[in-house]
Amino acid sequence: MLITPAIVALQGIALSVAGTVLLASGFAGRILRRWDIHSGSELQLRMERQTYLISTLLGFALGAELLSLLLFVHTAESLSSQFVGAMCATGVLNVNAFGFPTLLLKIAVFFLAALWLLLNRVDNRGYDYPLVRVKYGLLMVIAPLTVAEGVVQTSYFLGLTPEVITSCCGSLFSSESKGVAAELAGLPPWPTLVLFYGMAGLILIAGLLFLRWLRLGPLFATSSLLGFGVAITAIIAFLSLYVYENPNHHCPFCLLKVGYDYVGYALYLPLFAAAALGLSAGVIAPFRRIASLQAVIPSEVRQLTALALIGFGLFYALATWLMLRSNLVLLG
Repeated sequence: MLITPAIVALQGIALSVAGTVLLASGFAGRILRRWDIHSGSELQLRMERQTYLISTLLGFALGAELLSLLLFVHTAESLSSQFVGAMCATGVLNVNAFGFPTLLLKIAVFFLAALWLLLNRVDNRGYDYPLVRVKYGLLMVIAPLTVAEGVVQTSYFLGLTPEVITSCCGSLFSSESKGVAAELAGLPPWPTLVLFYGMAGLILIAGLLFLRWLRLGPLFATSSLLGFGVAITAIIAFLSLYVYENPNHHCPFCLLKVGYDYVGYALYLPLFAAAALGLSAGVIAPFRRIASLQAVIPSEVRQLTALALIGFGLFYALATWLMLRSNLVLLG
């Protein structure tokens, strides 16, 4: 096992988050069974006092979880020089069977944690804790995922031995290989490009309609998640080719390298933020009918939607600029 400050930090975050979420899950079970805002019982008063403390602790823990995704990818990229055959984060994640599952779990928890944090923000603005059952119900979904993430991440780091010879992006993201990555790399550029920009139009239209009619929240949430998936697909299928100016290099991780001006961070950060904000806005909107949130949710949701559209706009603008400035002629 390799020991670096980043790995220690990631393990510390995973342990802290899993511990905090498990501790809060016991309280969440009590909330789901016994919460009654109209009751003046001693138990109800105690839960009302405790929910503020628990929510604050969860806010810090899940906020750290959001950052851990970025730290994990950056750490994988920085370790590429430690393994034979690894040229980027792909090779490091391929060192053992736990690398990519850890990444996928972190992405799933990222979106759920962002949703929980924004639900909690709205709930705290209601005078009667109107979303307390909703957010603690969501916590019960997040809890097993954080535990699984901690276990899988620990297994991954324990299996990082420099003696391992790994395979990198040249073999994984190749149209001649087998698997999901190879299937994405082998997608034809023109149809994928049309889908990519068609999705941009759908997100924009759904967002503008949602700003006008909040009942369209599910449409915007769905389009945000679909847009995220299409964007990742497009990065692998054709956008990365323009950045590398190489028609056979499909890796989504080499974009994070200094040789490409760290352009991957500029692409992924607004994309992930926009998808999380769009999902959250769409999920929160239906609760606008609750009396204590009628004055809160419309403005909150419109703000989240505007930020999501800005994030998607930044991503698509940068992606378009990267294609226009490239010397590669892929679709000529």
